[in-house]
Formats: sequence, structure tokens, C-alpha cells
Amino acid sequence: MHDTRLRRSLLVMALALGLGPVASAANPAYTDVAKTDDDFAFQGEYVGEVPVDGSPLRIGVHVVALGDGTYDVVAYPGGLPGDGWSAPTKIKGTGTRSGTGADAVVKIEVRDDGGQAYKSEIRGGEILVLGPDGKPAAKLAKKVRKSPTLGAAPPADAVVLFNGTSADKFADGRLSPDGLLMEGTTTKEAYGDSTWHLEFLLPYQPKDRGQGRANSGVYLQGAYEVQVLDSFGLNGENNECGGIYSVAAPAVNMCYPPLQWQTYDIDFKAPKFDGETQTQPARMTVKHNGVVIHDNVAVPKITPGGPGNGKGTGPLHLQNHGNPVRFRNIWVVPKKS
Repeated sequence: MHDTRLRRSLLVMALALGLGPVASAANPAYTDVAKTDDDFAFQGEYVGEVPVDGSPLRIGVHVVALGDGTYDVVAYPGGLPGDGWSAPTKIKGTGTRSGTGADAVVKIEVRDDGGQAYKSEIRGGEILVLGPDGKPAAKLAKKVRKSPTLGAAPPADAVVLFNGTSADKFADGRLSPDGLLMEGTTTKEAYGDSTWHLEFLLPYQPKDRGQGRANSGVYLQGAYEVQVLDSFGLNGENNECGGIYSVAAPAVNMCYPPLQWQTYDIDFKAPKFDGETQTQPARMTVKHNGVVIHDNVAVPKITPGGPGNGKGTGPLHLQNHGNPVRFRNIWVVPKKS
């Protein structure tokens, strides 16, 4: 009984702070591609051309694993987000896996706004788009994208905060067995106006949902959060990956599938104050995997849960939300205010 009350109290506290529910301890959170489940191999991005009224139409597809052989499927006419697709047109559907290993197949059905059903299958690392006769009419190849800023070298005037050798520049910094920086840590030094680069890896949590799925956050000045979340295949809201939490949704959802390295490149301008009165809000320009998702966006309020108050200078804080998110290649270029 006391345990139930404690859980309820913690949930209420989390919701009050805008953090949402934590991941279920009963559900797996994979951090190693080699140790994932049978569904993982089919999850990912696919792209190719399909015949529409006699002409080829480029199309991108997200296949999102939900556990127990089930999937969400989102098709993007024109190509993948950030690579040909123009919002908001999408075609959504579902997939179901049968078999394991080399004999496994995922059968997909999606429906357009008019209710027209389209069927496909995933076999051998590609989507086979079936025609009215049930035979393959087109093939979509699986694509593993890499951010153009992945592995970006720090400029000469940068402060390198983590390069894989030591977490000494973070308070309570922890390294995973494979040498990656773990969530739940804060830089020892504080910063104001600055340019940031960091790389993050989302765990694969197929049975978790919403804010319980690979949740963390990048708090600039310890107070202004760019959300980290497994939002692969979702709409892209202000509390999803790339969102400035509770302030602004990303212009496009550039979240890659879990267990693929992703990048944030952020230009941050600290707010200005006259005494206790804010005269100018904080501002951010954010690139997610090389694509501008926020362009000089005003951030008039802080995000609860961080160690900073949004005034003066503040640290970089990497939120611990109970999910094993990993970070690497973190550096900052401080700027004169």
C-alpha cells in the first residue's frame, strides 16, 4: 500500500514538472544492436519509387517496431523527412511480423485519406509494394542515414567536454562499459551565449510509449531544454525529439530510428535581464541531424527539472529520465555576450 502511494506521488511529481511517465521497468531497453529482438531488423527507413498513374513517385517509409511482432508504418510522398517530403501529407498503416530469422516477413497495410488500402511486404531488407494482382510492383530499399555533422571536429576555440576518454568535466559523470557518456550529468562549468555540438544514441524500447520511450533532454544554461526522445515516425511535437520543450515543435521531425547516432548543433543566445525583469528572451537555432528545425526561435520560459534558473550563465545538463540514452563528441564554443 505504501509502495502504491509512493508510486502515485512520484507520478504526480513527474507530471507537475512536465516530465511525463517514466519507462516501465518490466519492458526491455536495448543499447546493443547485437542483442535486440526479432522485430528490430525490420524497423527503419525505406525509400524508393512506386508507379502512380503511370509515373514514378518517390516515397519514403518509416517502419516503427512496437513489440511482439507489431509495427506502425508511415509513408511520406516525395521522400523521407528532410529529404524530399513536404508536410503535411502522410499515409499511415500497420505491420505484422510472422516467422523468425531468414523466414521472417512483415505484412503491411496502409490506407490513404480516401480509404484505399495498399499492401506491402518486408523481405530481405526491402519493402515489396504489391500491385492489385498481389505481385511486387515496386521495391523500396532500406536506408541508414547519417547526420552530415556526425563526428564533427571541434574548432580551435572550442572547449571539448567529452571525447570518449574522460567524464571529468561533468559533475557525477558516468561512462558506460563501452566508453559512452551516460545520462544524468551536468557540466562543472557554466556558459552563456554559445554554440554546441553533441551526439546522442537512443535506446531501443519497442514496448514503451510516449515520454517513456528513450527520454532525456539537453538543457542549455541548465534551464532551456531541447527534448531527447524516441520520436521516430511520430508527428514531431514540442515534447518530442527536437522540440524546445513546451515552447516550439520542430519544423520537421528528423528523429532517426533508435540505436543510430544522431546530432544536435545548437546556437544559443542567453536571455537579457534588467534586474529581475527579462528584457530579451533566450533564443535558439537548432539543427537536428544537419537539418534546421528551429531558426532563431524565442524561448521565453525555462523548462522545469533543470539545475539552472535561466539567469546569468548556466551549465549543460543531460537529463536522467530513467532511460539509457548515451552521448559522445560534446564540445562548446563560448561567445562574448
